[in-house]
Amino acid sequence: FSGPFTDVVTTNLKLRNPSDRKVCFKVKTTAPRRYCVRPNSGIIDPGSSVIVSVMLQPFDYDPNEKSKHKFMVQTTYAPPNISDMEAVWKEAKPDELMDSKLRCVFEMPNENDKLNDIDASKPAPVLNTSKQDGPIPKPHSVSLNDTETRKLVEECKRLQAEVMKLTDENRHLRDEGLRLRKVAHSDKSGSPTALALRDNGSNSLPSLLVVIAAIFIGFFLGKFIL
Repeated sequence: FSGPFTDVVTTNLKLRNPSDRKVCFKVKTTAPRRYCVRPNSGIIDPGSSVIVSVMLQPFDYDPNEKSKHKFMVQTTYAPPNISDMEAVWKEAKPDELMDSKLRCVFEMPNENDKLNDIDASKPAPVLNTSKQDGPIPKPHSVSLNDTETRKLVEECKRLQAEVMKLTDENRHLRDEGLRLRKVAHSDKSGSPTALALRDNGSNSLPSLLVVIAAIFIGFFLGKFIL
């Protein structure tokens, strides 16, 4: 029996009948209060075997105390008609009885065995096979990039709308400048009004160039951002 003996310790005995006749068996012990035997008696058919469980009850183990517990397996050939097992044992003659004696041995596990049992009971570490070498991007960083992209797209659309608006205004100013030039050429009298209109037309040309340059710069910036 292997300790620790703080709980029930079970050892199995295998009884085999090598004869060609039925055999009755009975298991006896010198310490019946310390052991529970199942089955403690029975019949074994020819060539068959039976497993007997011997259960040692919990007790305070003393390594200095030698074990004096013994078992005896007693057997006899079964009569042709068996009606009462107790009568078979009472009526059996001494020369018809066979017995095998067993001495109980108690063993406590070594310290190394305890450590091995503890290590075996520990769960194996789980390795994270999905670990990446580089840093894993966080989900919220991805959402920030998407938000910035949407803002840039909206800003580009707004700039394109302003470019189209400025283009229309430039076309309108250009048409207005042509009209003023025609008025200036048609007015040959050299009146102050014609001179004033001519001056306004000439002053509007540099502002038109600045507007056109701003339109093209905004347009190319929008294409570059997209």
